[in-house]
Amino acid sequence: MDSKELLKKVRRIEIKTRGLSRNMFAGEYHSAFKGRGMMFSEVREYQPGDDVRDIDWNVTARHNKPYVKVYEEERELTLMLLVDVSGSRLFGAEGPAKMEMMAEIAATLAFSSLQNNDKVGVIFFSDRIEKFIPPAKGRKHVLLIIREIIDFTPTSRGTDVGVALRFLTNAIKKHCSAFVISDFIDTHDYSQSMMIANRKHEVAAIQVYDGRDAKLPDVGLIKLRDMETGADRWLDTGSKRVRAAWERAWYDRQQWLSTTTAKCGVDFVSVTTTEDYVRALLQLFRHRTR
Repeated sequence: MDSKELLKKVRRIEIKTRGLSRNMFAGEYHSAFKGRGMMFSEVREYQPGDDVRDIDWNVTARHNKPYVKVYEEERELTLMLLVDVSGSRLFGAEGPAKMEMMAEIAATLAFSSLQNNDKVGVIFFSDRIEKFIPPAKGRKHVLLIIREIIDFTPTSRGTDVGVALRFLTNAIKKHCSAFVISDFIDTHDYSQSMMIANRKHEVAAIQVYDGRDAKLPDVGLIKLRDMETGADRWLDTGSKRVRAAWERAWYDRQQWLSTTTAKCGVDFVSVTTTEDYVRALLQLFRHRTR
């Protein structure tokens, strides 16, 4: 992609996703991510109903009447985006390529963090760590992230979600909120890595998939290419047995993914490339506030 085309695409995504983050997600994001803890703000006179554990005994002794410490939420957060850059993200049959929706979701989250003055960083992964952009603040940093998401070329085409989760656990020392954005077409068992990552951080999973990933059309004999291995395979889509086997394989993978995220305590939403991802993000944010 030439630089002029890239800048146009970045600008288009910025206009759309910045508007979403400002107009639709600002309050939801703030409510869903409550900050690292509480920090001391000031002292004031004790009022009926105040917790006696908050009494500041030094100030109380000086003034001969009770004073309590007042705390406020420490809002600054670190948001990490774990973005799948494997070969399967390039697939798009029923709608745009999965990578386009992944880019918009990541950009929306990044601009939401910008609105709240939070740091944001990115881990690009395939079946290895392709690139790590450390967390930082500011619009310039967010635009850098968006450019990379749109134009990044990985060295590998495979998928291993566990590699990204282990890197998150080891590389990010302080507690953060992390979103794994992927189609989750992965043959590895990453359940243990997800469990460990979510104990240290706050992990959520966003699945973006094409309708053809789940169901084949009846169009006769076709040649399919695995976008991660490059292998070609002929498939008779006119066969009910073949179509049923395809749907069963997808269903089994989805069941495993749903069960795994639930066991790990990880919030999970799934959206196709023809659906509105705004609804999925709102659902995810609101679930976290319960």
